Amino acid sequence: MAKEFKITYATMSADNEELQSAYDEAIDRVKAGWLGTEVPMFINGEKAYAEEKFESYSPINTEVHLCTAQKGTVEQAQAALAAARAAFPGWCETPWQERVAFIRAIAEKISDNSFDLSALMIQEVGKSRLEALGEVEETADLLRYYADSMEKNSGFVNELGKLNPDDPKEKNFSVLRPYGVWAVISPFNFPMALSAAPIAAALVTGNTVVFKGSSDTPYNGWKTAELFAEPGLPAGVFNYVSGPGGTVGQELLDNPGIDGWTFTGSYDVGMMVYGTAAHGAYPRPAIIEMGGKNPTVVSSTADLNRAATGVMRAAFGMDGQKCSACSRVYVQEDVYDEFKAKLLEMTRAAKVADPTRRDAFMGTVINKKAYEDYQRFMEMARADGEVLVGGGVLTEGEFSKGYFVEPAIVEGLPEDHELARTELFLPILHIAKTKTLEEAMEKANDTVYGLTAGFFGEETDWFFENIQAGTTYANRAAGATTGAWPGVQVFGGWKGSGSSGKGIGGLYTLALYMHEQSRTVIG
Repeated sequence: MAKEFKITYATMSADNEELQSAYDEAIDRVKAGWLGTEVPMFINGEKAYAEEKFESYSPINTEVHLCTAQKGTVEQAQAALAAARAAFPGWCETPWQERVAFIRAIAEKISDNSFDLSALMIQEVGKSRLEALGEVEETADLLRYYADSMEKNSGFVNELGKLNPDDPKEKNFSVLRPYGVWAVISPFNFPMALSAAPIAAALVTGNTVVFKGSSDTPYNGWKTAELFAEPGLPAGVFNYVSGPGGTVGQELLDNPGIDGWTFTGSYDVGMMVYGTAAHGAYPRPAIIEMGGKNPTVVSSTADLNRAATGVMRAAFGMDGQKCSACSRVYVQEDVYDEFKAKLLEMTRAAKVADPTRRDAFMGTVINKKAYEDYQRFMEMARADGEVLVGGGVLTEGEFSKGYFVEPAIVEGLPEDHELARTELFLPILHIAKTKTLEEAMEKANDTVYGLTAGFFGEETDWFFENIQAGTTYANRAAGATTGAWPGVQVFGGWKGSGSSGKGIGGLYTLALYMHEQSRTVIG
């Protein structure tokens, strides 16, 4: 019964006792039976281990040991790539219908185990219950969407026209074919969705995969890998390696045996991956998602309650650790004070707590570095602007052993300030007033990024025509700049936020994992 109440990123609350009780039981199961284990890598159809290990501890309580993970070596990364290369011819020729069935079966397995997977994600990432379950549900829906897309496009084989319409012997086709070995490198903040989805997209289109997750979330990395490792794929079709970016990760950038990449992470590293893809004997495809400095514009015609709700949820959901988080808001001056008052009230009411609790809106930041960065940024905010709310770390009681911080709103910063221009990946919001919508739009677009953007007001057509962003929302209380769902909102960025010009979970995603071959047959 609890499964019938589906959680998405647009879910405002979950007052469903059966669902919450099932969640409580899963949290207890994970705490009692999952923690403290060793997790492997997966290379050429077998679990693999390294001589050196590293540990994962919970950001909720840094004394809670989650798992021991493998510090993979360059040689193990090379072995994974070699296995993927050897497996490619057979997997490429596997009928697309069989690949679709494989991906659908994994989606069902995710849904069947959604509470346990979500409970583990809370422990390792520090997400709230709704955020974690939303990600797990999104992962399953992304896999279903890609399987459906492959099926609806009949494997991406299309017959074209003829030069001589009367010649029965002439046939012309457009066929999309997989590239080969695909590397998937994913971040900590969506350790399942931003891993499983590109893995599934690469596999369903006929590529073989080497996957590396974030070293901040090795347990979630393995649980995601396990979904693909267990069902009995031919050896080498899917491989998983873990460890530091400077060794295993660097090999997945440098190795000439890689035919394509999906990378989600910082602008600096993303541009490095894109540069690597452009060098060598020939250019290779790279699907790069690189974050954002996402603005919201609030018009004098806006519903201010809706606007404040949408901005608060987008700025502080998951402690601002989303590439889609709202980090700047520009408000027309005649409604500025009223909007600000509503936003401050809602922000003060946002519950920071142990994210396993039902009433927690915010949990923790991911690690010590993020915790220290937050404190450093808030010192800058106090020196150069005014902190209207928040700005502190929480250290008493249940907060004493975790990375808990307050949501912060900062006013009075110049637009060229680091906090107004740099992606912080923390719950810090820059707010400013503007005289006109045109001024607000100019400031909103004055960034290297172009991932998401929000608007509140009646001038929606003007907003969509002028904003420089790939994922846009108007008058959305569930999240001003956040909350895309596969098959509903396509998620992808413009400018320095993405390389492909196409989004994930959309009509053109799978085509990015294949190159086109024109086939003409006479006779």
